[in-house]
Amino acid sequence: MSVPHLTLGELRALVRTVPDFPKPGIQFRDITTLISHPHGMASSVAHLAERASASGADKIAGMEARGFIFGAAVAVALGIGFVPVRKPGKLPIETIGIEYDLEYGTDRLEMDPGAITPGEKVAIVDDLIATGGTALATAQLLQQAGADTTAALFVIDLPDLGGADKLRSAGLQVDALMQFEGD
Repeated sequence: MSVPHLTLGELRALVRTVPDFPKPGIQFRDITTLISHPHGMASSVAHLAERASASGADKIAGMEARGFIFGAAVAVALGIGFVPVRKPGKLPIETIGIEYDLEYGTDRLEMDPGAITPGEKVAIVDDLIATGGTALATAQLLQQAGADTTAALFVIDLPDLGGADKLRSAGLQVDALMQFEGD
């Protein structure tokens, strides 16, 4: 079955904007309408897979939870492995982890250190880049495991929040299918 390949403009039109969520003044970019569209998800994955392939990725890593949706699908599309980067306490084995700062506190990410062979090129895939804290921590965790992490790919970039620039400053190639200005 052939799936129509939607343009980036057509994909952008599928993202719903929810005003004043989770608090007044925020324009929440909801991907539910994109991934529930019959061709939106497949086209998004195809566009991301093209970029991941161009980066030379041997594996794809995605962060819990929406990075699992897009990252695993991109890995399947490319026929390569997927590395889940988890919240603490979710893996039943000895893990490696990294603490990182949030706006109000800290958080932690963990992964199976055996999921990476040292020197493998791993591209990070997630739904959205905002401030970049989680993506940067993911890159650092993957590098701690021995990965050559040089690319980070997103469906949506919110450039006003500076996350993509933060990742670029850390030496990562950053690409997004679309941008939304403002909060």
